Amino acid sequence: MAEPGGARAREVETPYGTARVLTWPATGRSYGDLLLMHGANGKLDSADLVRLVTDLPDQGVTTRLLQQPFAVAGKRIGPRPAALDTVVDEVVADLSLEGPLVLGGRSAGARCAVRRAGPLGAVAALALAFPLHPPERPEKSRADELLGCTVPTLVVQGERDPFGGPGELPELPAGQEVVPVPGADHGFAVLKSWDGPDHLALLSTAVAEWLGRMLSRADGE
Repeated sequence: MAEPGGARAREVETPYGTARVLTWPATGRSYGDLLLMHGANGKLDSADLVRLVTDLPDQGVTTRLLQQPFAVAGKRIGPRPAALDTVVDEVVADLSLEGPLVLGGRSAGARCAVRRAGPLGAVAALALAFPLHPPERPEKSRADELLGCTVPTLVVQGERDPFGGPGELPELPAGQEVVPVPGADHGFAVLKSWDGPDHLALLSTAVAEWLGRMLSRADGE
């Protein structure tokens, strides 16, 4: 089934319902796959996800978006984290990828990515707008999920993110990197008065360069 923007759709049956995977194939040779997950609202049209699926295929990265079953079914509230993790496991197994995999996502999807990247054999994890804590509740930290990731990780964080800006992140171990996005909030939006650099271009370039390093390393180059 064709999708807007040249994506192909695939449905995967899971214990929690039907998941949907949209795929934008790499232009030319594919150096690997990036499987991205949405946040808790189930939307695929966030600025960061749209920019990456637009830009990365031309960089040799087959880029996929996973829509969780609750979002496919039109529900607004997702299940517990364990259910989200199970769906990701089922989808990765169904895709039967031959090349290296980078597991990523935004917000709740970023949490899922850092939890499952190592167990699923991904070469790296991409955490966009990692929700370090609920807004105004820094004591409810989720840093243990991030610190527990066993593969190289890139954290891309808006400087105005109420769920935790770059400066609130703990000291990360070797292999984990942080890219601050100036002026951006949790959805990587900036104020109308913003006159700084193109924040989405900065995000896309940083992710593309990091993926190039991760996938080249996995590819043995």
